[in-house]
Amino acid sequence: QVHLVESGGGSVQSGGSLRLSCVVSGPLDSPYCLAWFRQVPGQEREGVARLYKYSPYTGIADYADSVKGRFTISQDMAKRTVHLQMASLKSDDSAVYYCAAATSDCTWNSNGYPYWGQGTQVTVSS
Repeated sequence: QVHLVESGGGSVQSGGSLRLSCVVSGPLDSPYCLAWFRQVPGQEREGVARLYKYSPYTGIADYADSVKGRFTISQDMAKRTVHLQMASLKSDDSAVYYCAAATSDCTWNSNGYPYWGQGTQVTVSS
């Protein structure tokens, strides 16, 4: 069973930075996809970044327009950890952030991900 555990959330002022981490354990072999989603109470879960781990797209990162140029997703293969580096944070970025994994195509639809972490809160104050 694949297990995901996030860390690194917290409170930061507008314009600041945070790095979220997600440790992946269990059998997760290529092809797969790693992604970060976020959710605000009363709203649907929104995909913000995804990392392709299947040919021919292996290593390609993709971002939602709302975070493009500010967020970076990366993977430390040795530590089986996926990071989300967030910079120039805005109040609109406040949400619970989740990492997710899928053994199939990278999609922005949260229903495509069977594996989820517990979430970590990010609060950006203006």
